[in-house]
Amino acid sequence: MKDIVVLGIETSCDETAASVVKNGREVLSNVVNSQINIHEKFGGVVPEIASRKHIEVISQVVHEALYVADMTFSDVDVISCTYGPGLVRGFACWG
Repeated sequence: MKDIVVLGIETSCDETAASVVKNGREVLSNVVNSQINIHEKFGGVVPEIASRKHIEVISQVVHEALYVADMTFSDVDVISCTYGPGLVRGFACWG
Protein backbone atom coordinates (compact mmCIF):
# COMPACT_ATOMS: atom_id res chain seq x y z
CA MET A 1 0.00 0.00 0.00
CA LYS A 2 1.28 3.46 -0.95
CA ASP A 3 2.07 5.94 1.82
CA ILE A 4 -0.15 9.05 1.88
CA VAL A 5 1.75 12.25 2.59
CA VAL A 6 -0.19 15.30 3.78
CA LEU A 7 1.11 18.85 3.94
CA GLY A 8 -0.91 20.69 6.59
CA ILE A 9 -0.93 24.49 6.70
CA GLU A 10 -2.32 26.55 9.60
CA THR A 11 -2.87 30.32 9.39
CA SER A 12 -6.06 30.95 11.34
CA CYS A 13 -4.64 33.40 13.88
CA ASP A 14 -1.17 34.62 14.85
CA GLU A 15 1.02 31.65 14.02
CA THR A 16 2.00 30.37 10.61
CA ALA A 17 2.56 26.64 10.72
CA ALA A 18 3.16 23.76 8.33
CA SER A 19 3.54 20.07 8.98
CA VAL A 20 4.17 17.00 6.91
CA VAL A 21 2.39 13.86 8.08
CA LYS A 22 2.67 10.34 6.65
CA ASN A 23 -0.31 8.00 6.74
CA GLY A 24 -2.15 10.22 9.22
CA ARG A 25 0.04 9.10 12.11
CA GLU A 26 3.70 9.85 11.56
CA VAL A 27 4.64 13.53 11.93
CA LEU A 28 7.68 14.10 9.75
CA SER A 29 7.92 17.83 10.44
CA ASN A 30 6.18 20.60 12.34
CA VAL A 31 7.36 24.15 11.70
CA VAL A 32 5.81 27.13 13.49
CA ASN A 33 6.53 30.81 12.98
CA SER A 34 5.16 32.59 16.05
CA GLN A 35 4.01 36.19 16.12
CA ILE A 36 3.82 36.47 19.92
CA ASN A 37 6.51 39.15 20.13
CA ILE A 38 4.83 41.24 17.43
CA HIS A 39 1.38 41.30 19.09
CA GLU A 40 2.59 41.44 22.69
CA LYS A 41 2.90 45.23 22.69
CA PHE A 42 -0.77 45.54 21.60
CA GLY A 43 -2.08 43.28 24.36
CA GLY A 44 -3.53 40.81 21.86
CA VAL A 45 -3.62 39.76 18.24
CA VAL A 46 -4.09 42.52 15.66
CA PRO A 47 -5.72 40.72 12.70
CA GLU A 48 -4.37 43.03 9.98
CA ILE A 49 -0.79 42.64 11.25
CA ALA A 50 -1.18 38.87 11.62
CA SER A 51 -2.51 38.55 8.07
CA ARG A 52 0.39 40.49 6.60
CA LYS A 53 2.92 38.45 8.58
CA HIS A 54 1.44 35.22 7.17
CA ILE A 55 2.05 36.57 3.67
CA GLU A 56 5.67 37.34 4.56
CA VAL A 57 6.55 33.93 6.03
CA ILE A 58 4.26 31.29 4.49
CA SER A 59 6.66 30.23 1.73
CA GLN A 60 9.58 29.91 4.12
CA VAL A 61 7.55 27.89 6.65
CA VAL A 62 6.21 25.46 4.02
CA HIS A 63 9.61 24.98 2.41
CA GLU A 64 11.22 24.37 5.81
CA ALA A 65 8.55 21.80 6.72
CA LEU A 66 9.22 19.96 3.46
CA TYR A 67 12.98 20.18 3.99
CA VAL A 68 12.82 18.81 7.54
CA ALA A 69 10.61 15.97 6.30
CA ASP A 70 13.08 15.31 3.46
CA MET A 71 10.24 15.77 0.96
CA THR A 72 9.45 17.94 -2.04
CA PHE A 73 6.10 19.18 -3.32
CA SER A 74 6.01 16.25 -5.73
CA ASP A 75 6.02 13.86 -2.74
CA VAL A 76 2.87 15.44 -1.28
CA ASP A 77 -0.43 13.70 -2.01
CA VAL A 78 -2.77 16.08 -0.20
CA ILE A 79 -2.62 19.67 1.03
CA SER A 80 -4.81 20.42 4.02
CA CYS A 81 -5.20 23.96 5.26
CA THR A 82 -7.20 26.23 7.49
CA TYR A 83 -10.77 26.81 6.39
CA GLY A 84 -12.19 28.98 9.17
CA PRO A 85 -12.93 30.79 11.28
CA GLY A 86 -9.86 32.88 11.11
CA LEU A 87 -8.27 35.92 9.56
CA VAL A 88 -9.87 37.55 6.55
CA ARG A 89 -6.67 37.38 4.52
CA GLY A 90 -5.22 34.20 5.99
CA PHE A 91 -4.19 31.47 3.61
CA ALA A 92 -7.41 29.53 4.05
CA CYS A 93 -8.65 26.91 1.61
CA TRP A 94 -11.82 28.04 -0.06
CA GLY A 95 -13.80 25.76 -2.30
